[in-house]
Amino acid sequence: MPTPKSNATQQFVPVKEIKNGVIILKDGTYRGVLICSAINFGLKSADEQHAIVLGFQNFLNMLDFSIQIVVNSRKMDLRPYLALLAGKAVDQKTELMRIQLREYTEFIRSFAEQSNIMTKSFYIIVPYSPHASTAHTMNFLKRESDAVKNAEATTSFGESRAQLEQRMSLISGGLSRTGVRAVPLNTEEVVELLYRSFNPGELENPIRLDV
Repeated sequence: MPTPKSNATQQFVPVKEIKNGVIILKDGTYRGVLICSAINFGLKSADEQHAIVLGFQNFLNMLDFSIQIVVNSRKMDLRPYLALLAGKAVDQKTELMRIQLREYTEFIRSFAEQSNIMTKSFYIIVPYSPHASTAHTMNFLKRESDAVKNAEATTSFGESRAQLEQRMSLISGGLSRTGVRAVPLNTEEVVELLYRSFNPGELENPIRLDV
């Protein structure tokens, strides 16, 4: 049973539910999340940089809806990597390899303690606001059975999700012309992202873009 404190906290979270990778907000609007790859703009030639900028400009000009670009910067957690190295050291067949691996592990640990190694993730939040039909709006006071209500809700969600996915596909295609890959997050990944956003002190494994 939720405590009064948890109920008070939930009032500040605008998310109603997450369904099939789609965030449904309390106001009835929808959000899709795309995770984007990064490109090293500084290593590109002048012509390549110009093409990227022009492609991104064309991408923005083709949109007829708003988007939100989110850059998530977090300190990288190297503890799993250090634990992996420690396990590998035991499996080495020669003492020389064990010594070298232990020295490398100590170097990584020391470097991580002295430097802030950051990892950045790039997301695009895609909104969609379903429009209720006039008939449904006029008849919202009529008594309906639960089965009818559930059927309408399912149909509404399916149609709204299709419209949202069209927007996300449009964005993925537009960004691909700039060399950026954009992939939609599934339900589990969306939950993880939201959890990290509302709990910034937690160290979680990063969401990775499949290669």
